[in-house]
Amino acid sequence: MQFVMSAEAMRRTLDRMAHELLERSIHELRQGLLVGIRTRGVPLAERLNARLRTFADIDLPLGILDITLYRDDLTQIGPAPLVRTTHLPIRSLNNRYVFLVDDVLFTGRTVRAALDALIDFGRPRAVRLVVLIDRNHRELPIQADVVGKFVPTRLDENVHVMLKETDGKDEVILIPRNPVEGRGS
Repeated sequence: MQFVMSAEAMRRTLDRMAHELLERSIHELRQGLLVGIRTRGVPLAERLNARLRTFADIDLPLGILDITLYRDDLTQIGPAPLVRTTHLPIRSLNNRYVFLVDDVLFTGRTVRAALDALIDFGRPRAVRLVVLIDRNHRELPIQADVVGKFVPTRLDENVHVMLKETDGKDEVILIPRNPVEGRGS
């Protein structure tokens, strides 16, 4: 196990990410919404929204996206995957800026599934990808617009993001992958 990010480092990183969003996209933010990919993208989107309120008095509508049925590996993850609710605070994404938030960008397949799911709610003007960790190893041509930290990894390692809201603590660790478990985040 290798320690990648402490709670304090995560706090500073999220502050920097919020400032980067403000510097690069303030006019888009005023017409946009934050959408967190379940599970850990949701609390990260909530935290970014809180920082945007603090730094620039911008409060974005916040959505929750479940991508389970859009995954391209449904046959590999078990007979009955858990499908949860997607909640978007507006009726249509047409002509809106969407800031899609997730914890780890790896192969790009999760983001591809999220894009497919978003299109069911309309045609956004643009989708901006915001991730806490980019570990590379892309299988699809997908790149984040805002990255908290680039973490070089090997394919036999997993990046595990832990958040207070889901795991009781904030930290990021790099752990060897169990050969039986296959691909991970």
